[in-house]
Amino acid sequence: MFAVVRTGGKQYRVAPGDKIVVEKLDGNAGDQVTLGDVLLAGDGGSLKSTSGLTVAAEIIAQAKGDKVTVFKKRRRHNYRRKQGHRQLHTILRIVAIGDHKAAAKTAAPKAEPGPAPKADAKPAKSAAPASETAEVTAAQHEAGEVAGTPTENPAPDQAKAAKAPKAAAKKAAPAKAAAKSPSTKNAAPAKGGAKKSPKAK
Repeated sequence: MFAVVRTGGKQYRVAPGDKIVVEKLDGNAGDQVTLGDVLLAGDGGSLKSTSGLTVAAEIIAQAKGDKVTVFKKRRRHNYRRKQGHRQLHTILRIVAIGDHKAAAKTAAPKAEPGPAPKADAKPAKSAAPASETAEVTAAQHEAGEVAGTPTENPAPDQAKAAKAPKAAAKKAAPAKAAAKSPSTKNAAPAKGGAKKSPKAK
């Protein structure tokens, strides 16, 4: 049986076992893909209906085509551009041609049944909101139903830590004020402040 499929804007005549190179398709090597755009199908010399017909394929590899050099030039304008390009391709192996149910059975292996759930298993209890849990715990502490006492926060008191630097700064301020500033009595006057003496005639 053969089919003509369209992918990547191109048409390919395929049969089971054929390898074709098509425009890039998403997936890794070993993944199964389904080509659903079947234009023509036939078996020997007779044609078949393409309604619901799909082609199952397997990705062999993701590859690149040969390098193509793109060169643009405008004469007498000193304009030249050279660029290389390698087109991305996907290499496919055609697995089966048939309706979507048969292709899906061929492409996907059967899943093994998992262990059946136990009949005696109890449904999991829904967790209560955190606010309700905190209220219940506080009530139990007051009633003495819960043994032990809550531990204190090991972090230092932030209010005290914030006040400590201010107090240290106040103590250090008088010491700085007590230090005498250097004398400016013998300092030279600034250039801008000096008055020019009138020139003698």
